[in-house]
Amino acid sequence: MPTTDHLVETVTSLVEDAVTAPSMHNAQPWRFVHRAGTRVLALYGDPSRSLPAGDPDGRGLHLGCGAALFNLRVSAAHHGWDAAVELLPDPRDPWHLADVVLQEPGPADPGPADLYPAVRQRHTSRFPFSDERIPAEIVDGLRGAALLEGCRLIVPGSWHSDAVLDLVRDAALFESADAALREEIASWTHTGKPGEGPATEGIPSYALGPRQYGVSAPARDFDAPRDLPGRAVAAFEAEPQIALLGTMDDSPADWLRAGQAMERVLLQATLDGLSTSLMSQPLEWPELRALTREPGSLTGFVHMVFRFGYGPRGVATPRRPVGEVLSVE
Repeated sequence: MPTTDHLVETVTSLVEDAVTAPSMHNAQPWRFVHRAGTRVLALYGDPSRSLPAGDPDGRGLHLGCGAALFNLRVSAAHHGWDAAVELLPDPRDPWHLADVVLQEPGPADPGPADLYPAVRQRHTSRFPFSDERIPAEIVDGLRGAALLEGCRLIVPGSWHSDAVLDLVRDAALFESADAALREEIASWTHTGKPGEGPATEGIPSYALGPRQYGVSAPARDFDAPRDLPGRAVAAFEAEPQIALLGTMDDSPADWLRAGQAMERVLLQATLDGLSTSLMSQPLEWPELRALTREPGSLTGFVHMVFRFGYGPRGVATPRRPVGEVLSVE
């Protein structure tokens, strides 16, 4: 049995890897609690980091926390542990999202350790991708990654893809007309001016990428209301390669599963040499989210739109110190 100090050291390493996960506007809405002397690590959502305008039901918060949970599972496997996960273990506390028990792995249970090299390499890319098409075998592997987490990854046909891209543009129009949402996005976007939020969270100006010439790609422009001086303009790919992640149901447990599947797909894509970005814009509006689903599809609810391609990998965005997100009790 590892000593208490060794367990705390291990848990700290796991959380350092967990928090590299993506989250909506890089709000990092997670909190971890380690029960000293045990192998139990609890994951909580942090309501103080919720986004009431863009994510009023907390679905995006759950997706981000699910992604952090998957990174923790990957890190545990890399460190020689199996992470046994119980979702939503306390019906009395909806912010208690998961309990993780570190166990000795069985001989036939290596876990997702092979994804570990991608944990620190995965970054959201808001840059143009090339027109090179992704090989079918790589796409099939990404579908398989989602299935391993109980979700489906749908690669839309041409008409469905065009419809989704139109919904992204519709969402941009909705966003431009919603003052509260614009203000919320601006509060999580940092341009280096005095009075902005902490440098350990949000989206810094260096990660915005160039302004898009035209509207071909579903890339969200976080700088739209301010027009940052000196920011480059570039043409993005004419035919973006997108995929939709979905589940049959739409409960908080499904959101957590979708978050884990989202991160598993992103890590696999990173290992496959792809650049990735996430588009949640049309999913933030209930009337648009319902339209992203392909009629007749077995995927009842869409949780994320991926953009895949070959191009710049993107840059690391800041993360809060582990001391802010991990407590030992």
